[in-house]
Amino acid sequence: MPVLLPPVEQSESSRVGAPEWREEAQVKMLEAQQLTDRCGQEAVAMWQPKDSVWDPNVARHLCKAAYIQPWRFHVQLLQDGGTLETPPPGEGVTLWKSKMKPPAWHARLPLPLNRDARALQTVDLVQAHARGARLTAARLGRAQQQINGQLQLLQRQRQATDHRLSEVRKGLLINQQSVKLRGYRPESEKIPDKADSMLTWEKEQLKSMKRKMEEDMEKSEVMLKALASCRDTLAFCCKERLQAVDLMNKPLDKVLELAGRHSWVDLSRIPTPSTQGQKTPPSDPVGVYTPECAAALNDAKRLLMESKDALQEMAKNEEEIREQQLQISDGVCSSLAQKMRETTELKERMNMTVGLMRGTIHRCTKFNQEMYITRGLIKGPLSETHLETREKLDRPLVRVYQRHVGTQLPEAARLTQGTDKLQRHISNVEKNLEDLHTTHRNLTRSLNCKRIGHEVDYNVVRLRLRQRHPHVNYQQAQCLVNDWDPRTPPKTRTHPQTQPKSGTHPQTLQPIEDSKAAK
Repeated sequence: MPVLLPPVEQSESSRVGAPEWREEAQVKMLEAQQLTDRCGQEAVAMWQPKDSVWDPNVARHLCKAAYIQPWRFHVQLLQDGGTLETPPPGEGVTLWKSKMKPPAWHARLPLPLNRDARALQTVDLVQAHARGARLTAARLGRAQQQINGQLQLLQRQRQATDHRLSEVRKGLLINQQSVKLRGYRPESEKIPDKADSMLTWEKEQLKSMKRKMEEDMEKSEVMLKALASCRDTLAFCCKERLQAVDLMNKPLDKVLELAGRHSWVDLSRIPTPSTQGQKTPPSDPVGVYTPECAAALNDAKRLLMESKDALQEMAKNEEEIREQQLQISDGVCSSLAQKMRETTELKERMNMTVGLMRGTIHRCTKFNQEMYITRGLIKGPLSETHLETREKLDRPLVRVYQRHVGTQLPEAARLTQGTDKLQRHISNVEKNLEDLHTTHRNLTRSLNCKRIGHEVDYNVVRLRLRQRHPHVNYQQAQCLVNDWDPRTPPKTRTHPQTQPKSGTHPQTLQPIEDSKAAK
């Protein structure tokens, strides 16, 4: 390998060329060397970092050594005499063999592959945006499905609550008709009793149930409107996000599976202490997860929780009111049945008393007739021609016997006294018979009132048991509450269009007709 030796400086006396010629050549070489150094520095300046050390007065290898000195590993002395080499902190590429960690290098000049790199970065950015839009759309769509399902559950519960409300209103109509029917009893049977108290208490309880069910219906209506508005917002945001993924052939459910969670707002998922899958990204006004999407999902979460609580409360209230209404109706029917049993017991006793009194009246009447016959026999015949010889007081023997005062016959006086006593007894018997007939009539009238009261209570119980059947709707029960008097037959309608339909309520007027017939 050739070695360049430094030129031997010759003395001026030994040189042949002129000094001017030599100086001119040296000046040209110096200018060429300066131009070479400047061009080389300018060519490399675009590739060197901004913080590079370059001093023209210091040798190049010393500048390089000073520049790479911070890159070398730090050597620490351990207590056991060993050493520990650690790379310097900060960003960069660690070269373990060279024991150096140069920092990240940023060129001032675009690299030759800058166009491809920028294109790849753009593709990655577009793909990331599309993936984010697809994931956000999938979560928005799943949230919309859950909101829609909650809407359907709430509508079904509203139907059940509305049916229960109609049953409560039907119960109020039945209570009104029961009170109206019991008002047609005789005056002696209208004394307030526990059955009337039970009917009044039932009316108060049914009104309280009605107010409670109406409040539930109002709350559910407000919740329905809020869920429908949230569903529309979610559908709009989902449709807006799907515009970026129309050409991507991938189902949204698969996106949710790859994301690590089944849904954004899935309440049926068992909560875990650590959230699996992708976390909720922060909202970005210019990104795929905008504040509008975040607000829509937050509203969906809140409404799902509130609607779930509202559904549980409505179902609980509906079940409690159903059981309570059934218990109250059974209690009223049992009180009316107890009143019927008591009325039947009183009827039996009064019937026995009427029978005994009737027998006594017959015996007294027969005895009174016999007393009249006896009085007629005692008074004797009405004409003298009917007297027998032995009954006359002017026969000779009697005349002879009655000449003296002490020998007067007591026959006439005793007949007169007996006749007066018999007359008084007959008057007492007639008075007793009159009292017996008056008491018998009152007892018979009371027995008839008891029978009418028993039939009215029976018809009320029959009416309640028939009308509370689920097949009887509110309109049919409403036809029972009218203003006609059961003592008079209802007006018949002759117009063909106003005739009642067959199968509506053919036995509605039967209890009232029975009570009318009983009266």
